[in-house]
Amino acid sequence: MKNLPTNPMRRMWHRIPEQVRHLLVPCVIILGGAFVARHFFVPADFNLYGHYRASSVVENAEREIKFAGSEACSDCHDAEAAVKKTGYHQGVSCEACHGPEAAHTQDPEKVKPYVPRARSHCLLCHEYQPSRPTGFPQIVAESHNPVKPCITCHKPHDPKPPQVPKGCEACHAKIQRTISVSRHANLQCTVCHETDKQHSVLPRQYPPKKPQTREFCGGCHGQDAKADKDIPRVNMNTHGEKHLCWECHYPHMPEAH
Repeated sequence: MKNLPTNPMRRMWHRIPEQVRHLLVPCVIILGGAFVARHFFVPADFNLYGHYRASSVVENAEREIKFAGSEACSDCHDAEAAVKKTGYHQGVSCEACHGPEAAHTQDPEKVKPYVPRARSHCLLCHEYQPSRPTGFPQIVAESHNPVKPCITCHKPHDPKPPQVPKGCEACHAKIQRTISVSRHANLQCTVCHETDKQHSVLPRQYPPKKPQTREFCGGCHGQDAKADKDIPRVNMNTHGEKHLCWECHYPHMPEAH
């Protein structure tokens, strides 16, 4: 057994298990750093009222008010507000398109709101991007009525299309381009997707239903299926075991897996 130091403090330190001593060192450093930061870097009025600087309340109160809020807009523009309330843009703030309007509410004759008329403004939300939610209205600007301002056909406060899209490709252009060169090209979308009639008008409220079982695909691709003989067949009991078909096959181009 090692001889313990004669100094009482050192003797106590050596009696502490080695692994605990190793943990104490970083703990002391962290606590010391927190103490230094609290006294030299944290503002004196921090945590006076809550977990923030008390002076920040005054600073924010002194900032210039730029936005008026949609309620202020509807006080004067009640006709537009009524259309927007039940329209596709009901969840979009007026100032998202017209800009901050606090000054306009104070002097409506002198300060006029910004009125976006260029295609580029609408494309900020409606240009096609794969990352946007399925069903969100999107277009490809180069092919969708090129050059024309969006407001030529769409009313800004309720931008319903002039006519309801007749085919799925109107909104699902990327999927349509994929399926058009696959073995499923001749299938109607409704063969696999049960779709409410309201889907074309309110796509996010009435999403189409998707197949949920292996048996659905087996209706065409099972060995005993009553379908065209040219359709690829598999033994549903052994092929893929219990995995769902679309875990290996992309439904819109099933040959790519």
